[in-house]
Amino acid sequence: MNYSKLAFTDGIKAIQQRMGSRNTYERVEKMSFREGLTAVEANFIGQMDSFYIASYGENDFPYIQHRGGPQGFIKVIDNQTIGIVDFSGNRQYISVGNIAKNPRVSLILLSYPMQARLKVYAEAEIIEISDNPDLYDLLKPEDYKFRPERMLVFHIKAYDWNCPQHITPRYTEQEMLPMLQEQNEYVRKLEEEVRVLKSKLAGTTA
Repeated sequence: MNYSKLAFTDGIKAIQQRMGSRNTYERVEKMSFREGLTAVEANFIGQMDSFYIASYGENDFPYIQHRGGPQGFIKVIDNQTIGIVDFSGNRQYISVGNIAKNPRVSLILLSYPMQARLKVYAEAEIIEISDNPDLYDLLKPEDYKFRPERMLVFHIKAYDWNCPQHITPRYTEQEMLPMLQEQNEYVRKLEEEVRVLKSKLAGTTA
């Protein structure tokens, strides 16, 4: 796997040369070989509750779709393969239709709290649930209300981490809850201390 070698076409290299970054990225290309996902990527993917998928349509336009679910709904099958259960949604089937004609896709997995972004080139495979129930058992989320339609498996061809610049930290309600609980407990203790001090002052005045 070499993301830079796959991403940097001749036209892109020409722009890099003109803008003065080609020498740097030429070195990057020579150092970008990976055997597959490491524990770092697997752990990151396991924390995701959404991702973006770009597919290419018969209308010669790319199509970008947001896919969401419970945290951990994207499963790492092995170090070169990830997969999801494809939940029923608005039933337009644009991504699925595009993939049926052209399996090459790009994925963006973005963590706002960590200001981290993993980009992936992959070939997508559509698998019917009845064709591989064992895989469905592996991919299905637990304790989540959904209606499954199929499975999508992504065979990773290359991946890379993006620069964290310009990613504004954002937090979900679930991520904020521990911080709010800690703050509320601190306020409760302060209020109790104030109550005790007021009681003592009242006794002194009396």
